[in-house]
Amino acid sequence: MAGSENSLADIPFLEPLSDASRSAIEQRARWVGYKTNETIIDRETDSRDVYFVVEGRVRVVNFSISGREVSFDEMDAGGVFGELAALDGMPRSANVIALQDTRVASISPDTFVNLLRDHPDLAIGVMQELAKIVRVSTERIMDLSTLGAHNRVHSEILREARAHADDEANTARISPIPVHSDIAARVSTTRETVARVLSDLAKQNLVKREKDALVILDLERLEDLVEDVRDF
Repeated sequence: MAGSENSLADIPFLEPLSDASRSAIEQRARWVGYKTNETIIDRETDSRDVYFVVEGRVRVVNFSISGREVSFDEMDAGGVFGELAALDGMPRSANVIALQDTRVASISPDTFVNLLRDHPDLAIGVMQELAKIVRVSTERIMDLSTLGAHNRVHSEILREARAHADDEANTARISPIPVHSDIAARVSTTRETVARVLSDLAKQNLVKREKDALVILDLERLEDLVEDVRDF
C-alpha cells in the first residue's frame, strides 16, 4: 500500500472535476495508511478534515459508556467521510475505524468548502448524501423505537439486501457475508439474537448461506415480513 499512486480518480464524489482540478486536490491532500482496527478519526479530537477512502474499508461507529459498539455505516474504497465537521465546525459525531488495511487522502475543511463553492455539482452531491443519511437514520430510529430485536434484525437484513437486489429474480446476494456482531451493533442487539434470526429465516427458505455470501431467496417475502410488523 505504501507504493500506491496518489490518485483520486476512483472517488465517485470527485467525478465532476476536470483532470486539472482533481490533480490540484491530490497535490494538496495528505495521504496516510492505516492498519486493520486502527482508528482514523477519534470522536474526541478537534480535527475537521474530510477523508477519501482510496483503498480498504472503514466503519463509522460510536461507543456507549459501557463500551458497547453502535455501528452507523461502512464504506469501501471510493467513500467519503468527515463532511459534517468540515461544514458546521462542530466536534466529530462518530469514530471511524479501519476494517482492513486502508489508505486515505484527507483535505482541510477550508479546501473542502471552497471546492463546494467552486463546483455546485459537488455541493449537490454532498446534500444528496446527507439527505440519504437522514432518511436511513430516521428509519433506524423508528425501528429501534417500535420493533422488537428479531424484527430489527429482519429490517437490517432487508436494508442490506435492497442494496444488492436482483429485482428480476426477486433475490439478493450480500457479499461478503454480514458478520453477526456487525448486524448486532447496527440494531442494538446481541450476536446470539442475530444468529437465531438467520437460522429461523433459513428454516423458512428465505435465506441461504453460501461460502462467500448470504443469499436472500425471496426478497418480496422478506419485505412483507418487515412491513407487516411495521404496519402493525
